[in-house]
Amino acid sequence: QVQLVESGGGLVQAGGSLRLSCAASGRSFSTYARGWFRQAPGKEREFVALCNWNGAITDYANSVKGRFTISRDNAKNTVYLQMNSLKSEDTAVYYCAADLDVRRLRTGVPGYWGQGTQVTVSS
Repeated sequence: QVQLVESGGGLVQAGGSLRLSCAASGRSFSTYARGWFRQAPGKEREFVALCNWNGAITDYANSVKGRFTISRDNAKNTVYLQMNSLKSEDTAVYYCAADLDVRRLRTGVPGYWGQGTQVTVSS
């Protein structure tokens, strides 16, 4: 059974940091693009960040550029999202995702989704 499992969410004050992890199991995702999306209450799910199979190519939503960093460890089948200078508007459920096609991932229709982890930023 293929699974993507997020962890690392929680409650943090504005200006603080969190690091999310997404561990994959059931198959190797070393050749897959990996990414993060988020969904705030009452809003649609939106793209946050992605990286290609080896992490050499990254893409970020304008709202998180300079504050969030995506990275991956293929040996651990895991992707990370380092979130710094957090703002109240970053409050959302964060989902990791994976797809062989980076463009399909970027448009929000990846083949694999995690179950999500809550990030709450208090102001």
